[in-house]
Amino acid sequence: MQIRKASAGEMLSLWEYDDLSKASNTAKYFYQNIESGNAVFWTMEHDGKLIGELYVFRDIPFDRDFADGKTTAYLCAFRIEKEYRGRGLGTRLMETVLADLKAAGFRRVTIGVGPEEELNVRLYHRMGFTEKIKDCHADPCAMDADMNPAPDDCFWPGTCKHSTLPSHLYSEGGKENDEF
Repeated sequence: MQIRKASAGEMLSLWEYDDLSKASNTAKYFYQNIESGNAVFWTMEHDGKLIGELYVFRDIPFDRDFADGKTTAYLCAFRIEKEYRGRGLGTRLMETVLADLKAAGFRRVTIGVGPEEELNVRLYHRMGFTEKIKDCHADPCAMDADMNPAPDDCFWPGTCKHSTLPSHLYSEGGKENDEF
């Protein structure tokens, strides 16, 4: 297994866009933030195949509860391919990313998760994400036509037809001198 930081171009390719001008506003937002260094695209590969990904945003100017650019960072789009789950790979990827953030001086990390995502909630609790910050009804990284955060169909349960529950924003660490 190889864990590494990947490029904005690789992200665009993974999202199946061959040209930035044809990409969705959300893909453009991720791309621009990776290119500028505000976001990091982490990948996990096995035999050259992408089996996991996790994005880190250092700053979310729309809502500093998520990431403030100095002490708090936001994790999103955390995925491990189904056939590789249950092997501790998600934990390895998360540990690598958290160690990198700690080395960069971040003391607090946030992640959004829906209450119905029981496996993710358990993993996040094991990783130290225990403090619920707030309920959320919009994804801070899903962009509308004006490049502002917008509800993303079924990404946050509060926007789905099958659920009226909001997602929750959890944090890890957060106290002065606390180590996550």
